[in-house]
Amino acid sequence: MRSARKCLMTALTALMGLSGLYAQKIQEFSIDQALEYAKQNSAQVKNSLLDVLIQKQTNRDVTSIALPQVSLSGNVLDYLDIPTTLVPGEFAGQPAGTFLPVKFGTKWTAGTGVSLSQLIFDGQVFIALKARNGTMELSKRISELTEENIRWNVYKIYYQLVAGKTQLKLLDDNIERLQKLRHDISVMYDNGFAEKLDIDKIEVQLVNLQTEKLKAHNLIQNGYSGLKVLMGMPMQDSLLLTDSISNVSVLDGVLEASQFNYSNRKEYQIAEITNTLNGLNVRRYKLSQLPTFSIVGNYGKNAQRNDFDFFGKGNWFTTSYIGINMQVPIFQGLQTRARIKQAELELQKSKNTQNQLKIQIDNEIASARNNFIAAISTLNFQQKNMDLAETVYERTKKKYEIGTGSSSEINDAHLELKNAQTNYLTALYDAIVAKADYLKANGKF
Repeated sequence: MRSARKCLMTALTALMGLSGLYAQKIQEFSIDQALEYAKQNSAQVKNSLLDVLIQKQTNRDVTSIALPQVSLSGNVLDYLDIPTTLVPGEFAGQPAGTFLPVKFGTKWTAGTGVSLSQLIFDGQVFIALKARNGTMELSKRISELTEENIRWNVYKIYYQLVAGKTQLKLLDDNIERLQKLRHDISVMYDNGFAEKLDIDKIEVQLVNLQTEKLKAHNLIQNGYSGLKVLMGMPMQDSLLLTDSISNVSVLDGVLEASQFNYSNRKEYQIAEITNTLNGLNVRRYKLSQLPTFSIVGNYGKNAQRNDFDFFGKGNWFTTSYIGINMQVPIFQGLQTRARIKQAELELQKSKNTQNQLKIQIDNEIASARNNFIAAISTLNFQQKNMDLAETVYERTKKKYEIGTGSSSEINDAHLELKNAQTNYLTALYDAIVAKADYLKANGKF
């Protein structure tokens, strides 16, 4: 049995050593450094920033509509069959009502020209230009919300792993405590003051603790992998977390979050901008009923040749014009009216969503505040309970050593201590999560 266990531990050690060969570098992070790294390297944050740049180019596309439009054209035509035109027969002394087929033109024609148009007034374009700042702000707020959610998740996982490290330390302390107890009982057994059963009970508890430690270590390693993915960190790199948590650190920054304004929440900012843009959309369709005006101009030259010789002698004839183009919408099958009504309904929906969001935010703040208060109270109780359980264990151990206590008492005391430690770690992590939720609910994360 021991030989099999030794082989298993050797194999595990070899695997752990092999995985270390592929590590590129060791990176140490405080919580602030981890949040900054995620901001710079998270794929979701990167894509949200690219969305801002995409919106910027979209706005430039909208702006281009209001700028002068200049185009250059040119063509060369070879008439394989010159077009035929019918002229009245009277021109050649023929009877009235007859026509003579006549070919006008030359075999080769060429032309080139430049045209210009400049929009003077278009209600829809005017609104689109006015909406550029709003669409850019909307894109930025969405990007900031994405970054905030990444920071929120990194924060919780970071401290979950820190709590996991504390759990491993407590497990090591318990293993060391039991190993010492096993040694002491073995000495007592050798001197006839204890039973073999007492040693066996300690062995069972040691095996259980070592198994629990292996499971906890595996969960923590998987947690590190998840944190790397969230941060955008290469999996082969080693990640070390330098911060720690305590009852005091849980309270840091909470007082500042009590000053709340709805505009602190990115979701509310997005709702406000959406309302503004939907209002502009209503105006856009209403203004589409007005005439549009634009300046147009053209300058061109064309030539006709019987042979392909446009660069030799011969005339190039000029054509040019400048004018104002007006388009007046008269009837579009009630399409514009339907679009206006649809835009008004979309605006009402976004207003309803904003009002509902305020109620939701109020509920989130109230729930987060209650959860945080309860978590802090639970943490303090569990801290006292763990300290008391440790005191009880030490006293029970002394009673057992002097022969006034039983093995059952010390086993029960150790089990209570381990349960108290587990409850404390759970309360500590719950308090960290409650703090993160409270800060986020108040828009201060």
